[in-house]
Amino acid sequence: MRRLLKLTALLEAATGLGLMAMPSVVVQLLLGSPLDGSAATVLGRVAGVALLALGVACWLARADTQSRAAGGLVAAMLFYNFAVAALLAFAGLGLGLHGVALWPAAVLHAVVAVWCIACLRRSPQNEMNWFDHKTRGPPSTGFDAHRSAVGFNPNEKKRDQ
Repeated sequence: MRRLLKLTALLEAATGLGLMAMPSVVVQLLLGSPLDGSAATVLGRVAGVALLALGVACWLARADTQSRAAGGLVAAMLFYNFAVAALLAFAGLGLGLHGVALWPAAVLHAVVAVWCIACLRRSPQNEMNWFDHKTRGPPSTGFDAHRSAVGFNPNEKKRDQ
């Protein structure tokens, strides 16, 4: 998962910076058609900011691959990569767009989506320790976990002081 997060961070941050600086050039390479109008340029830059944010999130999570947050990030990346691969394939097949980077980008996003699936299947959150589950029960969440962490248990009898 660490390699996936690092690679995604670098690729998405670079693409995001490219879209922020020169959105029409990046779109020309990808779709074979430049952005027309100021609204399209602004929207391209907004997409660049979003990709840069994804890159930053992946970079910051690269050392914490065992957390639920990292697993959630990879699940979000799975959705993103699958959707982008499908959109780029539709742009090429359904809309007839043909930038030099279109099919390499579509294939790359599809491969990264499969990589995300593999990482999620191997993540520690998917592996349950049978002994812990049988002896402690399901893990507490939310308010119950907080009350337990601070030592408050309403089921426990008060001790004489």
